Amino acid sequence: MTAIHCRGLAKSFDGTVVLRDFDLVVESGAFVSLLGASGCGKTTALRLVAGLETPDAGRIEVGERVVVDAATGAFIAPEARRIGMVFQSYAVWPHMTVLENVAYPLRVRGVAKAQRESETRRILAVVGLDGLEERKPAQLSGGQQQRVALARGLIMEPDVLLLDEPLSNLDAKLRVRMRRDIRRIQQETGFTVLYVTHDQEEALAISDRLVILEGGEILAQGTPDELRDHPFLASEEASA
Repeated sequence: MTAIHCRGLAKSFDGTVVLRDFDLVVESGAFVSLLGASGCGKTTALRLVAGLETPDAGRIEVGERVVVDAATGAFIAPEARRIGMVFQSYAVWPHMTVLENVAYPLRVRGVAKAQRESETRRILAVVGLDGLEERKPAQLSGGQQQRVALARGLIMEPDVLLLDEPLSNLDAKLRVRMRRDIRRIQQETGFTVLYVTHDQEEALAISDRLVILEGGEILAQGTPDELRDHPFLASEEASA
């Protein structure tokens, strides 16, 4: 299990500051959600941890490793960070079966066929897709396709799993069921999660800790109980 330490992160795009003075500690094995409106910087923070963007300033440590440090130029490539990521879009390949989709990262890494099939079947059982190995994405529901994406994020046994609005394309009833399943899987496996959402109900229900962002800065952070009556949450509820 691995912790994430973000220290003094800053990021701008075309002169527009998206993230400033971002300090965050995610304890090993914790489920932490970044919550805020569109444009608040939460997805940028996630992409910096993943290595899909580089910070203008600051440093990120994942476990004992410095994965990026703007001051020294240190940078570990995304594929070498042992980080899994699940995006808002399912990003499953329509021409591949469920088994082939989930096994793909192992195939790229050169894992032998028998081993990758065994590992893939094990992960599919974890996310509740056992028995659907030979189906194509077109034969799956939206929730099942999101489980495929989740399984692909888990297949490499990452130190950290990053999830960027993974449930926003699902209907309300399925969203509730999937967030319960994601939380259950995280508690059973014990991996560290950093989760991005704009849905405060979702964040309160699923997280050990919440980090509220506004205008590229951390507005508040704490447990769901500590933040339940925070003015930001009350104002969001009033505007909904």
